[in-house]
Amino acid sequence: MFLGHFGLAFAARKASSTISLGALFLACQFADLLWPTLVLAGIERVEIDPGATAFTPLAFVSYPYSHSLIALILWGVIVGTIYTMVARAPAAAAVTLALLVLSHWVLDFVTHRPDMPLTMGGPQRVGLGLWNSVPGTLAAEFALFGGGLAVYLRSTTARDRIGSIALWSLVVFMLVVYVAASFGPPPPSSDAVAWSAQALWLLVLWGYWADRHRIPVAPGLP
Repeated sequence: MFLGHFGLAFAARKASSTISLGALFLACQFADLLWPTLVLAGIERVEIDPGATAFTPLAFVSYPYSHSLIALILWGVIVGTIYTMVARAPAAAAVTLALLVLSHWVLDFVTHRPDMPLTMGGPQRVGLGLWNSVPGTLAAEFALFGGGLAVYLRSTTARDRIGSIALWSLVVFMLVVYVAASFGPPPPSSDAVAWSAQALWLLVLWGYWADRHRIPVAPGLP
């Protein structure tokens, strides 16, 4: 899943008005920000296998340190703790970020075939396989993304022109990248996948930039 993760981050901004959208993006996609570096280092492994599922040609052979349930619970605690220490934020912020990190496993469990590890060393693999249905995958992705974006738009407003331009250019960019990746040709190699995935850091920075130019809507206002 791609858009759905960001949809949860958009929605979480309402409940956590002190946390920047960029930090929420980092938390919801922490697994996918860590994963490409581990692939390039040879620690985790992905293969190009057209037909692996109806939706994606990627076969995730091994990724226990970035995507297992146990690993993401631990990473969530670490991310939340570091954020509260650096930003001097309340404990509620740590909980929000930790849950967003963990939510990545939950959404991937729904979409992936049974390749999602439960632990960092055990053989158990789970997954509901929504990727075997292209219409189902698209419906879930767009519903989560659209719903989360709607919550964000109702809970924040632009404080200047950049607040609108930065947000909507970010949304359009995400949609274009998602459609291109979903319906384009298979990538040439696993390294190419990993290097392109590093571009997710751009979205984190973009989220920080857009959110700096938006302010929360006062309670009770439309």
